[in-house]
Order: sequence, then C-alpha cells, then structure tokens
Amino acid sequence: MVDNRWRLVRTGPLPGGMNMALDEVLLQEVSAGRSLPVLRLYRWRPESVSLGYFQRNEVVNRAFCHSSGIDVVRRLTGGRAVLHGEEVTYAVIAGGGHGFPVRVEESYRKIAEVLRATLCSLGLAAELAPARREGRERALPAACFEAAAGYELLCQGQKIAGSAQKRRGDFFLQQGSIPLELDPRRLFQVLNPQPVDSISFEAGVGRLRQRVGWLNRYLPCSLSIDDVEERLREVFADGLGVAMHEEPVCPEEWSLAEDLRKERYDNPDWTWRVSGPGR
Repeated sequence: MVDNRWRLVRTGPLPGGMNMALDEVLLQEVSAGRSLPVLRLYRWRPESVSLGYFQRNEVVNRAFCHSSGIDVVRRLTGGRAVLHGEEVTYAVIAGGGHGFPVRVEESYRKIAEVLRATLCSLGLAAELAPARREGRERALPAACFEAAAGYELLCQGQKIAGSAQKRRGDFFLQQGSIPLELDPRRLFQVLNPQPVDSISFEAGVGRLRQRVGWLNRYLPCSLSIDDVEERLREVFADGLGVAMHEEPVCPEEWSLAEDLRKERYDNPDWTWRVSGPGR
C-alpha cells in the first residue's frame, strides 16, 4: 500500500548555492528513509542563474552577472541555464514507492499534468509539449526557456515552465521554475557572453520574446508568487491524492546543506568548470 503522506517545505528566498544544497540534502534524506517525500516551494535572493549539470559555463556572461549582482550556480539536475527572479520554483523529491512511475519520461508527465492543471486553474490555456519534437528549428543552446522538451508547459506556443530531473536509484529530484515576470532583454544579456552590435542584440531579444513566456504576460490581472505557490500546493495534493503536511527544514538538514553549499555549490571549481562535472 502506498503511503500518501507528503512533506511541504517552504524556505523563502535564499542564495542560489543554499537553494541547490538544500534540494540535494532533501534528496539524500528522502532516499535514506529519514524524510517523507517532499514538495519544496522556494525563491531566490539575489537573482540567480542556474546552469544545468552538464552545461558548459561559457554560455553565461560572467561580467554582466557580476556587475548586476546576479549569482551563478550549477544545478545537480540537467538541462539548460535558467535565470531565476520573479518566479515560483519547486522541487519534487520522491521515489517509486511514492506512487511515481519508474520510467523517467512518465514521472515527468505525471508532474507536468499537475503543473498544467495548476496553470489552467489560474486562467491560462496551458498545454503539454509533445514527448518528441522532431523537425523543429534548433534553439540557442544556452536558454532553458527558449525551447520546450517533452512534457514541459506551453502557452500560446511559448514555454512557460521548465524542469529537469536527477535520479538516484529509485528516487529522483525534479526541479522546475514557473516565471511570473521575465525580461527578455535581461535574459539575453545574461546568456550571451560575446559582445553584440545593436542589430544583433535586438534580433536576439526579439527571438527570445517570441519563444519565452511568463504567467503575467497572458493574464489581465497580475498574479503574485504567493498566489501561484498556494494554488500549486492545492492542485498537487488533490491531483496526486496525497496528504500534504507543512514541515520546516530541521536543524540537522540546515547544517548538512550549509556544509554542502561550502563544499560544492559555492565552490568555483564546481560552477565554472569548462564543461559539466563528471558523475
């Protein structure tokens, strides 16, 4: 019989390194049986770029990020770079014993259906991207939100929710972001490391604007992060038939995350390797 109890973790705004460290610690705790499966909802302060696990660091404009006070971290999960600002960020940490399919693609789909239902309930015409998108135009390799992978969320053909997953045996960490506001000009500056002339800059920004979406772009009345977090919590519990209990990060988890942040996520050797780190 599947235990339907889940743990809701809210941590508020944190620096990028601590956000990534906490997700990994919670994955360790769930996989070791010391924690119930987790839905974590969190925010970023300061604004941060997260690189995918295997992504080359050259995609980031380090000088612009430094001058703009934007942190850069490398995720445990794969995918492309994400600029985290005015958004809802979630982490789902669970395993096969918690009612999720063993296949990666199907677990993505199960979470994506919850996200789609959440966005539809907020008034967006959200749909899932096809499992395979063959023959589409090649996207810039840097920006996560410039192209939707299978079972990610689209609105009016534009990507509005991205996700990536890390597996450890039967357990997984899925991280995802749902931007409420997004500035294509700032995104282009963050993810374009080479100087560009004014024409190329405007063309690049225009391309992003055509492909990238954000929630308040489509709605007549702006939503807040609190609005979306609360709706996601409700739909997640109802859609998966789980009992959600809010439980903060315990002191031992904070301590483990602080150590991991120092050792890995705030370590330049982890973040700025020429290519993504090995397993």
